[in-house]
Amino acid sequence: MGEPVLKKGVTLVLGGARSGKSMFAERLVAGTDLEPVYVATAQIFDEEMRERIAHHRARRGAEWRLVEEHDALEGVLAREAMAGRAVLVDCLTLWVSNLMLAEADIRVRSFALLDALGACKAPVVLVSNEVGLGIVPDNQMARDFRDYAGRLNQEIAAHADTVYFLAAGLPLTLKG
Repeated sequence: MGEPVLKKGVTLVLGGARSGKSMFAERLVAGTDLEPVYVATAQIFDEEMRERIAHHRARRGAEWRLVEEHDALEGVLAREAMAGRAVLVDCLTLWVSNLMLAEADIRVRSFALLDALGACKAPVVLVSNEVGLGIVPDNQMARDFRDYAGRLNQEIAAHADTVYFLAAGLPLTLKG
């Protein structure tokens, strides 16, 4: 069986840490003849994150258009997800963390993101961590994060045309 092909609409790529989800999502977008747009939600708070970002940039190469947005994904999608492009958002769980730090209303923002996805004129690939497979976190903030991210993943998956789950670098098609 060959490499999965990016389809129209919304694709969600889920997986745990170091599952290969970002690299898989990048291959989906790079395998098209569309202009690749990478929307990065990460903020640099320490040297480890700086190194991770540098690694991702080097792996993607210069042909990708980079948009760094830690908060307003809805607006970025309205501007960037136009015909002739394919947009990759990496990642939703960092976006949720950013919203939590900003004390934003995550439910309202999640619905706004879903609305924005519905208006996109380009295929959009969203990367997110599956955070519900481990133990119940021992503190309220971590439990809130798990709950917000888990609900967002469910909402995106319900609206997505295609959903993949990555484990050990191997994609499993959950939807589409």
